[in-house]
Amino acid sequence: MVHKCLTGTIFILLLLTGCMYPSENLSKNQIANDAQLQMVQQAIDQYAAQNNGLLPIFTKESDTPIYQKYIIDFSLLKQQGLLQTIPGTAFENGGSYQYVLIDVETNPTVKVIDLRIAEEIRIVQQRLNVYRSEHVYPPFGEKVANSVYKLDEQELNLDEDPYIKSPYSDKNLPIYIDTDGQLTIDYRMELYPLLENEEHSYKEGEDIRSIITDHHAVVPAYSVPYTIKNDEPVFAPELNE
Repeated sequence: MVHKCLTGTIFILLLLTGCMYPSENLSKNQIANDAQLQMVQQAIDQYAAQNNGLLPIFTKESDTPIYQKYIIDFSLLKQQGLLQTIPGTAFENGGSYQYVLIDVETNPTVKVIDLRIAEEIRIVQQRLNVYRSEHVYPPFGEKVANSVYKLDEQELNLDEDPYIKSPYSDKNLPIYIDTDGQLTIDYRMELYPLLENEEHSYKEGEDIRSIITDHHAVVPAYSVPYTIKNDEPVFAPELNE
């Protein structure tokens, strides 16, 4: 009788532990691994070969930021039998990542957007929308660079300057606003070590964000272009024009 009670108690504890286990620690919500990326990449390559170079992506507005523009349409891959299952890390399967393509014109390559970043941006955007419903101009704070400003956290009723946890390290990356009123993430802290430690041939006036995607699976979403000046990364929003 005691043995049965103990067994029942252990089962309940295990069940409760499973229910309470943070979703971000579940295997399907972990960062997309090489095997998952390669599986989708192979399906993309086969789809393009079978469809005269067309890619299985959703249609986006022409002015959609480059790293958020080419979202993979898994349904098209499944319809043609090129993908049996959607990766567990994918948003479509309950995961925390949106699978995208970069370099679509030259070498379509599978990468991901960390949707936890998107959620942090959404929260700040909601505050910004409320503010702008009552004011003509966004709450610009201190100027950071040409066309890039800090947000006035007091005007937005925030306790501190907004930031996101970097998908590449343990750094906190600031959230700024550009003169078009669009929120942007400052990736310079991640660009610095890459420029210093990795081989590259970037010149001033070139967008250097691809050095991130060369070494990471996660794209620098919600960003403006950066270029290199005196061997350091600097904002270059004019490259979007």
